[in-house]
Amino acid sequence: MNQILVSKKLYVTPAMKRKKKIFKLEFALSIISLISLSTYGIYAMYDRNKNEQVSQEILSAIEYQDQYETVEEQAKIIIMNRPSEDKINVDSIEDILTVTITREIDVPDEQKVVAADGTVYYTIGQINIPKISCSYPILSSKEDNYTTLLKIAPCKFWGPNPNEIGNFCIVGHNYRNSQFFSKVPSLENGDIIQITDLFGKTIEYEVYDKYIVDPTNTECTSQLTEGRREITLITCTNDNKQRVVVKATEKL
Repeated sequence: MNQILVSKKLYVTPAMKRKKKIFKLEFALSIISLISLSTYGIYAMYDRNKNEQVSQEILSAIEYQDQYETVEEQAKIIIMNRPSEDKINVDSIEDILTVTITREIDVPDEQKVVAADGTVYYTIGQINIPKISCSYPILSSKEDNYTTLLKIAPCKFWGPNPNEIGNFCIVGHNYRNSQFFSKVPSLENGDIIQITDLFGKTIEYEVYDKYIVDPTNTECTSQLTEGRREITLITCTNDNKQRVVVKATEKL
């Protein structure tokens, strides 16, 4: 027996046409969004890597100065001849003698470094954290370009200059990778942070506290250190909503 196959005709309603158009539009927007996010991610990674190169360029260009300088100064030597009679000879002999003096000089406030692209930066020292392989120049921040400098390297936020008495506060971005202060939140009590000033003098600081605060909380910048050298590292949490504070004091 022959069987006759009969199929029903499918009618496309206006509502179905609208749904099809909406689906195509949503699909196209998804593709555009995906391309945009990928492009942004690639550009952001390129930008971070470029800034990392500039940071390391600044670090290698730092010229550490001698803490002492040798100068020649002239000193007047007065020789008073006293004759046998008990009175001073007014016609004393005066000699000018050139002497060499070595004296300690003040630490420079900052050092000018010109990058390969001609951009001028001012550095005040270097930070090195062996445990997390973090080694960067510390930039002297200015109010007019603070945001820009933070993209290049950690910056001085508050307090004295490196290795001076007081609480030297440094802020750095958390890129959630291996750059800048991304791994600072993993530091623990007892870890060592090394700070080198422009004389090339390195002092080790030992971590003694770590905590999280709101962005508006600046109590960690207090200079009440009882005459000790301390440092404070500040970076963002991974969600960028709060701040991680790491405190360290000079290791004696």
